[in-house]
Amino acid sequence: MTVISTEIKQKTIAKEVSLAGVGLHTGKNVTLTFKPAEANNGYTFKRIDLEGSPVIKADANYVTNTQRGTCLEKNGVTIQTCEHVLAALVGLQIDNVIIELDASEPPIMDGSSKFFVEALESAETLEQDAYIEEYVVKEVISYIDEESGSEITVIPAPSYQVTTMVDFGTKVLGTQNATLQNISNFKKDISDSRTFSFLHEIEMLLENGLIKGGDLNNAIVYVDKELSPDTMERLKEAFGKDNISVKPNGILDNLTLHHPNEAARHKLLDVIGDLALIGTRIKGKVIANKPGHYVNTQFAKKMSKIIKIEKRNNVPDIDLNQEPLMDVNQIMNMLPHRQPFLLLDKVFELSKSHVIGTKNVTMNEGFFAGHFPGAPVMPGVLIVEAMAQTGGILVLSTVPDPENYLTFFMKMDNVKFKQKVVPGDTLIFKCSLITPIRRGICHMQGYAYANGKLCAEAELMAQITKVK
Repeated sequence: MTVISTEIKQKTIAKEVSLAGVGLHTGKNVTLTFKPAEANNGYTFKRIDLEGSPVIKADANYVTNTQRGTCLEKNGVTIQTCEHVLAALVGLQIDNVIIELDASEPPIMDGSSKFFVEALESAETLEQDAYIEEYVVKEVISYIDEESGSEITVIPAPSYQVTTMVDFGTKVLGTQNATLQNISNFKKDISDSRTFSFLHEIEMLLENGLIKGGDLNNAIVYVDKELSPDTMERLKEAFGKDNISVKPNGILDNLTLHHPNEAARHKLLDVIGDLALIGTRIKGKVIANKPGHYVNTQFAKKMSKIIKIEKRNNVPDIDLNQEPLMDVNQIMNMLPHRQPFLLLDKVFELSKSHVIGTKNVTMNEGFFAGHFPGAPVMPGVLIVEAMAQTGGILVLSTVPDPENYLTFFMKMDNVKFKQKVVPGDTLIFKCSLITPIRRGICHMQGYAYANGKLCAEAELMAQITKVK
């Protein structure tokens, strides 16, 4: 199994919090407000300066430009340089937040995620009634940009880890590496690493009017060429300084490095922010060689597509020959159903938030006599009923005397049938809680698989009632 529903609850912030500053590339004053969001919202940007306050989800498929940061666009509405804000949210393991802006670009602050982290920490977190989904990496997945030689790979690992390796091919800034072994160390090790640029890039950006909000306090400038008097004057004017000089370590003055490898750490920060656009947590180690926004977001798109397909065909990885957790007799001790309407043979997994069971579909099933003679197909409603009985095991496992309860459907939504089920098939059912069980009401997502493919899915709500 690769996409799993964990037993960890989702989190949002307890109250809203705002920051104000200047956009690095637009030079516009902007106020950003983090607001609490509903469970399963993820990260959404809201442009309150535009009519209708349009919302853009932080989704890799909305990436349109990666020239000087990651830009999202939907229906003509843009969000520029979103990566530092997203990195702060991922780094603090906050799952659902609305990011309100009154301009197209978040404030650059000091060029890192530090101020966003501090603001979010002041807002505190709130646990929500939904579980985190996590993509468990089982095999190596890579994206290579042939033109730049940049490559991002993810490999199996016990937690989300990131390593960046950068090589700028200059004397002032050569090869650097940075590693984050655990996301809980993001604040301490990565969040204060600031964005950087080379002098030749700064000159080009100034000429083209592309760096209006920059000053020496929000970008490390590595001097990779001789600083001519003409360039010196233009930099003084652009940065509003009386004097500018180069430090012995090759960076413009008025700024001290937070880490010797701050450039590699900032690239790691960017990777975390850009990969937030996948929209699902990753359990695996990301290795980024010469990362940049283009390769980061292309990899995020690839991962997003893989996860979408895996979710659709997320066949539980169970050995059908192993001894089950519950056989049919144990199931009958818990469920009130009996033949010919008991549609569950075995249970293989049972936790607080999910259950996996199976049914062997044989020609002896009573319904095949009439559905359809000569071309037997299992009725879709009975597949959903079997799925619900599997979910019944999950909800009844929460009471000490399940034999004294009956389970009744309250609602079925988004029921879809993908493949037909015929005699000889083994149905595998997986039901996962959408929200925790409350007052005997169980809201769950159910899937049925046969022959390695998803054959049916449904969102189910059921209630257990004590037999009087």
